[in-house]
Amino acid sequence: MTKSAAPKRHLPTSPFKAPVTPAPKHFAMGDQVTHDMYGLGRVVGVEDGNAVLVDFGSTQMRILSPYAKMTKL
Repeated sequence: MTKSAAPKRHLPTSPFKAPVTPAPKHFAMGDQVTHDMYGLGRVVGVEDGNAVLVDFGSTQMRILSPYAKMTKL
């Protein structure tokens, strides 16, 4: 005889199972940013929320949205 566990009940007000949607990141000209791969940089161009052009000193990179590896300082 095998017992199957009853499905867990999730309350809609529970903070543990609430779906987390990260806020979209917005960058402006001149913002200082850090990137996991390229390091410190400054935003030198913005393309309608789809991409930003960042000057990292030795190179300029076009970083596409959702900017997972980049944060504003």
